[in-house]
Amino acid sequence: MIFNSLDARLLGRLVMLVATLAGGGYAALHHAYGLALGALVLLLALVLDLARYLTRGQQALADFTLALQYRDFSRQYPVQSVPASLRPLHEAFNQVNATFRELRAAQEGQFQYLQTILALLDTGIVSYDAAGTVAWVNEAFKQTLHLPYLKNIRALQSRQPVLYEAICRAVPGQPAVVKLIVGLQTVQLLVSATQFKLRGEAFTLLAFKNVSQALADTETAAWQQLLRVMTHEIMNSVAPIASLADSLGRHVQRARQQETSDELLDDVGTGIRIIQQRSEGLLRFAQVYREFSTLTSPQRTTLYVRELLQATRQLLAEQLAAQGIEVTLSVRPAHLTLHADGHLLEQVLINLVLNAAQALVQNPNPRLSLQAWFDEQERVIIEVKDNGSGIPADVLDSIFIPFFTTRPNGSGIGLSLAKQIMQLHQGSIQVHSVAGAGSAFQLWFPPLATF
Repeated sequence: MIFNSLDARLLGRLVMLVATLAGGGYAALHHAYGLALGALVLLLALVLDLARYLTRGQQALADFTLALQYRDFSRQYPVQSVPASLRPLHEAFNQVNATFRELRAAQEGQFQYLQTILALLDTGIVSYDAAGTVAWVNEAFKQTLHLPYLKNIRALQSRQPVLYEAICRAVPGQPAVVKLIVGLQTVQLLVSATQFKLRGEAFTLLAFKNVSQALADTETAAWQQLLRVMTHEIMNSVAPIASLADSLGRHVQRARQQETSDELLDDVGTGIRIIQQRSEGLLRFAQVYREFSTLTSPQRTTLYVRELLQATRQLLAEQLAAQGIEVTLSVRPAHLTLHADGHLLEQVLINLVLNAAQALVQNPNPRLSLQAWFDEQERVIIEVKDNGSGIPADVLDSIFIPFFTTRPNGSGIGLSLAKQIMQLHQGSIQVHSVAGAGSAFQLWFPPLATF
C-alpha cells in the first residue's frame, strides 16, 4: 500500500511536469510568449518539488547518521506528520534510538553497580596507562596512602618512593609485600599487578592490600609456636641437668664429711656424663636451628632432572638395599630440565627418601618410586612415593612445622627445611598420604623455572 501511494505521488508529479513542458512548447509555437513564460516558471517549480520529494528520505538518513556520530539517541522522529513514504523510515529510526537508549541505561547501571562494589572494598585499586596517567582509582587506595587525589602514577615517586619502586618492579602474578610509613604509622602492603588492553591501549591494574595486621598475627603465632618448641626442648634438657647437679652437689657435700667410696665416685661420673650428653644435645639443637634460620638464596643452574634423581638414588643405594627397598625411577620426558640449585634440591630429596625409608621399616614388600614430569601448566613436578605406613591424618597438618617430629630420634627439621627451600625456588611441596597405604611428596616448580 505504501509503495502504491509512493508510485502514485511520483507519477502525478511526472505527469504534471510533462504536461507543463508540452503546454509551454505549444504556447511558444503559437507565439503565446506570456503563456510560455508562465509554463517555464511552473516547470521550474515542479522540478524543485520533484527534487525535494526524491531527496527527503536521504536527508532524513543523513540527519540520523549525524546523530549516531555524536551518540545522540534522544531525538524522536515524527511519524504522523510526515508523508506516508517516510513513516517506515522514521519508525525504524525511533526503534534504533530506543534500543541504544536501553543499552546505554543498562551499561550505566552496570557501571554504577561496579563502582559501588569497588567503593566498598578495603583493597586499594588503581589503573593507569602506558604514560602513567591514572584512569581510575578507588577511595580505599587514597585513604590507605592519605592521598586526596592521584592524576599520574609518577606522583608517588616523591610521596612514596619505596612504593613507586615496588610498582616499577611489579611482575604480573607475583605479589610483593612493601613496608611503608604513612603519616606516623608503619603499614605493610601486598602489591599485586596485572596488565590488559582496552581498545588497543595498554593499561596496568594495581591492587594494594593492607596486610599489616595479618602479618603481625602470623608472625606472633609463628613466634609462639617456635617458643613453645624451644621451651619444650630446653626444659627437657635443663630439668634433668638441674636434678643431676643437685644430686652431685649432695654427693660432694657427703664426700667432704666422710671418706669417698668407689660407688659415690661412680655416681658422680655417671652424672657428669649425663650432663655432658644433655649439653651436647642442646648444642646440636642450637646448631640445627641456626642452620634452618640462615638458609641462603639458591644458586641456580640448569639441571637435568634424571641426573638429579639418579644421584640421589646412588647416594642412598646402600641403605635402601640393606632394607630391601625396591626403587624405581621415571622421568617424562627423559631430557626434562630445571633451573634450580642442585645442592639444595639434593638435600630436599635426601630428606624425603630417608623419611620414606623410615616409613617402610615394617613393610614386608617395601617399594619406593622417584618420578618427574610436566603437568598441563608446564610445571615440573618431582614425586617421592612409598607404600609405607603413611602419615596419620591428625598430624598431617603439622609435619612442616619446624622441630615437629613423630620419631623418637628425629630433629623435626627435614620437612621444614624442604618447604623453605621450595619457597626459595618460588615453588611448593605437597603431600598426599593415607595411613597404612603410603605417602607421596611432590615438589612443584613454577613454569618460569623451566626451559
